[in-house]
Amino acid sequence: MNNRPTSIAESNDNDDNGHNKAWLYYFIAAVVGLLTGVLGSFFHQVIDHSLAWSRHLPEFLGLEGIGLYLFLSLFSAAMFCLAVALVRFVAPEASGSGVQEIEGAMAGLRNIRWQRVLPVKFIGGTLALGAGLIGGREGPTIHMGASIAKALGSWFSFGQRDTRALWGAGGAAGLTAAFNAPMASVLFILEEARNVFPHSGRTYSAAIIACGVSAIATVAISGSTPFMALSSTAMPLSFLPVFVVLGVVLGAMGVVFNRMVLAALDLSLHIGLRFSPYLIPALLGLVIGPMLVIFPEATGGGESLAVAIVNNPMPIGLLGLVILVRFFGTAASYSTGAPAGIFAPILALATASSVFLAELLSLLMPLPPGTIVAFAAAGMAGLFAGTVRAPLVGMVLVAELTGSYVLVIPVLLTAIMANIVADALGGRPIYEVLLERTLRLEKKA
Repeated sequence: MNNRPTSIAESNDNDDNGHNKAWLYYFIAAVVGLLTGVLGSFFHQVIDHSLAWSRHLPEFLGLEGIGLYLFLSLFSAAMFCLAVALVRFVAPEASGSGVQEIEGAMAGLRNIRWQRVLPVKFIGGTLALGAGLIGGREGPTIHMGASIAKALGSWFSFGQRDTRALWGAGGAAGLTAAFNAPMASVLFILEEARNVFPHSGRTYSAAIIACGVSAIATVAISGSTPFMALSSTAMPLSFLPVFVVLGVVLGAMGVVFNRMVLAALDLSLHIGLRFSPYLIPALLGLVIGPMLVIFPEATGGGESLAVAIVNNPMPIGLLGLVILVRFFGTAASYSTGAPAGIFAPILALATASSVFLAELLSLLMPLPPGTIVAFAAAGMAGLFAGTVRAPLVGMVLVAELTGSYVLVIPVLLTAIMANIVADALGGRPIYEVLLERTLRLEKKA
């Protein structure tokens, strides 16, 4: 019989093995964060250089007039179609944002084919975003981070819970690399992915380690300046109710935006089945291409647009046009199926919309100094809460992105009110709905 009590020595050995395995797990999380931070920062720079190259290519070729616009139209259309073709033939799951794919993987509903996803997200994202697609780089970096975690984790015999959590930690490290916002990235896993992330002290620690190391790599490569740095001043208490109203508007806008994205996806699918899956990306490229030089603010992820709108206010009419173009352009761009996220476009759209509302308000009453910046920062958190339905992440993300820590109260009021309004209107988290849509379509196929 082998039912004798376990000796003290054997207990210590078991404890040592457990501790050793925990330290190994943390070490792998750190390596995941490092590799994700380096790859994500490199991807970030490649996108910036590609976008700048696309905008200056006609000048280099000596094109102007109709020839200039025709070339840019064909160029962007070709790049968008190449990106979509790469997704369709190599890794269909690399379409759009990577967030819902990672959440599905943590829930055991999706698979991360890292050998396919890594090159498709990087190359396809560069082709599409570098040619002006209105999308965010955070979608590809999140998916690439989780893919790196899948690749490294497969070499070790971690339990299912720890393995899936490592994928989430890699995704969070990818978000860190996109925005240099490690605290918001950790909170994103804990709040937005709360229903699928395996919760334990070890998995929390792994996520924090991965994001922290990714942030170190990102700072070393890209610098420590906030990606959307804004100079801000505190708002008077008597003006705070205005931010409650702003939250109401953005909460409703978030619900409409989500429904627009889903409608665009359904329309694109219908057109793709009836005609060609390349028709929408081609048509979108024909429109976006000329805007690379005519109206560059309307293209790309929009991080620089948000800062430019605040520091160099546009005429209110032009600002309204930017809002319309980016609202419908984001939905149309996402519907193409190219590798791109919606995080950054949401923030840019929020900034433009909030500054527009501030300009309208200035026609009715005098505004305190710094109102434009305060509206921009609070608006980003508000629309994020209304679409992603993660108000705490939105608040911390805005603080890290802009460095506007003195605006905590206006940001808090706007975010929580937007979340309440979106909930009252029946709005659901965009990534949750996107995952359900993917699973439903695959079941029908």
